[in-house]
Parts: sequence; structure tokens; C-alpha cells
Amino acid sequence: MNKSALREQILSRLQADLAQQTAAAHLARDEAISEESRPENQYDTHSLEAGYLAEGQARLAAEIRASIEFYQALVPADFGPGVPVAVGALVELQARGQGSWYFLGPRAGGLEIPLDGTTVLVLTPQSPLGRELLGRREGDQVRVPGRGGSTAHRITVVR
Repeated sequence: MNKSALREQILSRLQADLAQQTAAAHLARDEAISEESRPENQYDTHSLEAGYLAEGQARLAAEIRASIEFYQALVPADFGPGVPVAVGALVELQARGQGSWYFLGPRAGGLEIPLDGTTVLVLTPQSPLGRELLGRREGDQVRVPGRGGSTAHRITVVR
């Protein structure tokens, strides 16, 4: 798997999310300041609620913008046997004959990125699995939290 291609796909997804979130923030702002949103009486809170929504959406857009900056600055490092997992590592975990791929990124955890016929899940060091992977090496076992407890997985590849 090519980590540069993965990084580009993450950036592409984040930029699409930013465009969508920015548009939503603009719409909410326009709603908050429109003449039709003026309160009709002291109990009418429509414009106040629209203002709160616009502020929240603007904050989310700023978070996505910050994530884009982190990924633009990220230089995919080479990992391999004996090199501990750190931010920028692409990791395969195996359990019961099935493998799952994870990318330990600086931000934007939870993104699922299709790459080379498989799906790579972006994790952050703040997530439970991200914390579990940090500092581990190929061949180590980690506990993957899930429904009904956690299961043991073996780290088979670190790139």
C-alpha cells in the first residue's frame, strides 16, 4: 500500500468535507441574520438558535481546516520490522485469519479510506486503539476494544 496515495485520499476527503461544512455554515449564518429571522416577540428564539448553529458549524469547519494543515505537513515516514508504531504508520492487524488496516494519523480519526481494494481506518493517538498501538512493533499483540469486550490481534505489518 502506498502511504502517499493514502495521504492524498485523506486530504481529498477532508477538502470535500470542508467545502460542505463551509457551505452549511454560510447558510446558517444567512438564516441567522435574515430579515425573516427577526424575533416576533420576546419568546421567539429562531435567530438565536440559527446563530448558535452557524457558530458551531464554523468551528467544525475550522477543525477540518486544521486537519488539512496537519496532513499537508505530514511526511509519510518508512516503518518496518523493529520500528515502533508512531504517527504516520500504516498497520495491519490480524485476528482469526482476517486482517484489518489502520493508519495512525495526527487528526481526522474515523475516516474510512478505500485503498488498493481494502479499507483503511484512520486512527488518532488519542483513540483507545491508537493508544494501544503506539510504541508497539510487528509481532506484538494488542487488545482491540469492541462490542462485548476486547479481542487480541497481532500486528503483522507496520509500514
